[in-house]
Amino acid sequence: MKAIVLAIVAAAIVLSEPAQARTLDAIRASGAIGLCAHPNSLPFASKAGDPPGFQVELGRALARELGVSLRLDWIITQYQMRSAGCDILLDVIADREAQGETRLRISKPYYRTGVALAVPSSSALTSFKSLGEHTKVGVQVGSVAAMIIGQRRVPTSTFGFESDSLDAVSNHEIDAAAVTPTAASYFNLTHPDKALRILDRDEGVADLNWNVAVGMIRPDDALREAIDGALERLRNDGTIERIYGRYGIVLQTPR
Repeated sequence: MKAIVLAIVAAAIVLSEPAQARTLDAIRASGAIGLCAHPNSLPFASKAGDPPGFQVELGRALARELGVSLRLDWIITQYQMRSAGCDILLDVIADREAQGETRLRISKPYYRTGVALAVPSSSALTSFKSLGEHTKVGVQVGSVAAMIIGQRRVPTSTFGFESDSLDAVSNHEIDAAAVTPTAASYFNLTHPDKALRILDRDEGVADLNWNVAVGMIRPDDALREAIDGALERLRNDGTIERIYGRYGIVLQTPR
């Protein structure tokens, strides 16, 4: 589950190749900071641009704070980020172990998320603890949630995408979907006639909860400090909250 933002597949890996470091001075001299994003992954990002996705909107806000424009580099997997030449990724897990292969440097976190349960409005389920042998849960194939729920001997149904499992819940094919609150909230925004109830995350299971940050590709200290400062200003003036709110998402404070 800790590869929620961009699907990662076993492919020809360019992570072993050193990326050209981009200093804050170099970015300002070029007049643009590069954001790597998926071209077809709403609510995160969309090349079509209507809506652009909260990563694109937040990227533009960060760029303005740094006094530059935003350059979009479209990638399908995180393994492409170094060949794409971008400087940052958004909504990455703020955990060094989780970023072991990517070798991203991490900003201060700007919200907290994880795995929640989305259920029909009429469901009697109240939490992960209420799952049992008679409840079928949709999980992403190979995810940590799939492993943890399976260990509890709860029947599961695997899906390639969170949106597919949410569709299955809304069609009453399964009893619940283990998804991020981000995916479930956007589903409710775009399917008001099929809105699901989103149960609170279980903070008692560490692997199902994480903070989210900006991932930086070999930044210098000045760029890290500038992005941390920009994030703090954008959080304090409500910009980040408003951006995500346009996609139906209520952010939780990082821990």
